[in-house]
Amino acid sequence: MMNPDPSGSLDAFVQALPKTETHLHIEGALPYDELLRTLDPAAYAADPEFRRKSHRYPTFPDFEQTLLRHALPWFTSAERYHEAARVIFAGHVRQNVRYVETSFHLHVTEFIRVPGPVIIDAILSAAPPGLEVRVFAGMLRNAYSGPLREAIDGMHAWEGLSGVDLHGFEQMPTEPWSFGVWERMRREGKVTKCHAGEFDGPARVREAIQQLGVRRVQHGVRAIEDPAVVALAADTGVTFDTCPLSNVRLRVVPDIASHPIRRLMQAGVNCTVSTDDPLCFANSVNEEYAALVAEAGFTRPELARVARNGWSVADIAEPDRRRWLAEIDRIAGA
Repeated sequence: MMNPDPSGSLDAFVQALPKTETHLHIEGALPYDELLRTLDPAAYAADPEFRRKSHRYPTFPDFEQTLLRHALPWFTSAERYHEAARVIFAGHVRQNVRYVETSFHLHVTEFIRVPGPVIIDAILSAAPPGLEVRVFAGMLRNAYSGPLREAIDGMHAWEGLSGVDLHGFEQMPTEPWSFGVWERMRREGKVTKCHAGEFDGPARVREAIQQLGVRRVQHGVRAIEDPAVVALAADTGVTFDTCPLSNVRLRVVPDIASHPIRRLMQAGVNCTVSTDDPLCFANSVNEEYAALVAEAGFTRPELARVARNGWSVADIAEPDRRRWLAEIDRIAGA
């Protein structure tokens, strides 16, 4: 669909919108050029094939191996988490992103022998003025069967932890332990998330909502395959934290024009837009918005709605929420 606005003016509009990022894996957001290449420029090429816009990952395991192979050499200490977060958050500020929810991979705490609360403090202490940051602990669906059980049982008391997320290979079964843990986290005021509806179908989205009890589904886009699941998400006030460019690069959808975000929003589902793992996709928040314009024909009111959707679920004080929503309305001419 042809965009009627000059690209420059739309770029300025996207930049001006106060935005959120609500689906970001901090290990998967490691700045490639600014940080990773400083470890060994010979080992990490200036223009690796996997970061090119044309690259498509054959399978989720291929993507996961690429991510781990490039992220783990950096994330060896709390100080490295702090430095990565500092550069990542500076990039958000440059794009007028004012609120970020990021998760760290809980399993890394075992690899590097650094407790989760120490990593949380390292990330939070990197937040610059003007950017609100919330940190989540992300874990695999089988995390409770190993050495992380004690940490998982105590996470509800971790100061600075905003919530939890189940992620990784979606076709793994959701084990019964997670239902009780997720409920305990909610009782302690934490936000609970779950990856669903990315590599598995709408039944996993239904499971996340009805059995795991989440109101924040990471991705969720394959719910579109079952109108009843879309209606369930809309009726229960669930937010899908979508990542369109990630979905294209991982072959969840063939292209942005085919992405179901517009249809989901038209059906009443609150959808946000984030970058997921920019280390592997070489994308930014502004580029996500720009892709929706260039390839899906999103209008200014639709972009403003996406921005509003993020603030509607942000973990902030109500006066701050109203202020940012009013700013979006002002920019959009509402």
